[in-house]
Amino acid sequence: MKIYPFEKKLALSSLGAGISWFLYAYFFVIAQDPMLSSLFLTIAGLTSAEVFVGLYLKIRDVNEGWALIALLFGVVGAIGTAIHGGYDLANAINPPGTMNANLPNQVDPRGFLAFGLTGLALLKYSYLIWVGKKFSQNLSLLGFVSGILLVVIYLGRLIVLNPAQPILKYPILIEGFLVNPIWYLWIGYLYWNKTKS
Repeated sequence: MKIYPFEKKLALSSLGAGISWFLYAYFFVIAQDPMLSSLFLTIAGLTSAEVFVGLYLKIRDVNEGWALIALLFGVVGAIGTAIHGGYDLANAINPPGTMNANLPNQVDPRGFLAFGLTGLALLKYSYLIWVGKKFSQNLSLLGFVSGILLVVIYLGRLIVLNPAQPILKYPILIEGFLVNPIWYLWIGYLYWNKTKS
């Protein structure tokens, strides 16, 4: 059985994460399809975990302590994202008759892991990318914007609750359709080019 180079696997995971995050945003905001939005949120979480491991391996020599914290936040946030999506998917496939739909997910309440912790991980990774100059500074800036938007989305879901409110809707649209997918796709592009050299 052939084992693909790690960089190629990371490139494919990053591509999968970018596409999955975009499709999650589409099916959550535009199509409002709970089953497909949940499915793509689950896939986004699983593929994002691999991306965070790859980034850790690339930047750990900049500051090993910060990189390890970023890795832990990123992987726990990604697994929380997958759990959040899996929970929503289970409810979309077999809706419980007596459940109050407004109750927060007990593992990932209002997206604490999926958006809050993942946002903090992106901020830490972006800082290390900026300081270590391992990737483009523009990738770091995009990561900062993504991290801030994810934290804002989590706080909005915690305080405002309704994603249709403008204070929450616009960060979701910007993050979901532009910033987050572009960040993952950019990382995938960088790793894919590395496998060609």
